[in-house]
Amino acid sequence: MASKDRILRHKEEIKNNILEAACKIVKEEGWQGLSLRKIADAIEYTAPIIYEYFANKEAILQELTKQGYGVLNQSLMEAKNSKTDTAEQLEAMWLTYWEFAFANKEMYQLMFGVEMTTCQMMAYPEIKTPYRLVTATIMELMKDSTPSEDTICQKYYTYFSVVHGLISINLVGNGLSNEINHKILKDAISGITRSLMQN
Repeated sequence: MASKDRILRHKEEIKNNILEAACKIVKEEGWQGLSLRKIADAIEYTAPIIYEYFANKEAILQELTKQGYGVLNQSLMEAKNSKTDTAEQLEAMWLTYWEFAFANKEMYQLMFGVEMTTCQMMAYPEIKTPYRLVTATIMELMKDSTPSEDTICQKYYTYFSVVHGLISINLVGNGLSNEINHKILKDAISGITRSLMQN
């Protein structure tokens, strides 16, 4: 039994090494620089070993995307739980989303960019968690007006469009200071939240 556990731990260690090597390559060369050959060289294994863990590069990207959502989801839940006021919960979650994007730029680009198509990833529950967390909070804030599911969805994408748009602008560099960007972000979030409370 101890031998079986050791083998499982070793396999998990190799899998993690593959993913860590992929992340390191991407930080140095970008997503376009990632290849199975480079990963194999980085972990000092042959490429066929990688195929024992991942069918192809896309499978590695899917696993990294899942992990990224896992980190984001945990951060969003902590942000929500740090506040008791519903409007403050929304602000805390979107600010956390912003912070995640810049602390994990390459991961964010993978999660929300063209590197991974949404249809491939929708089977994973991690992908849907940010939407569920935020829409539940929006619903709580708007409960007196009994909003429809379509209205809740629209409000979520209003937030998402603004926050994601500002993140995207900043990822390519817009020349504004962090302080100004943060003020723009807070203005946008609080403006949308105020409109929800008036409905």
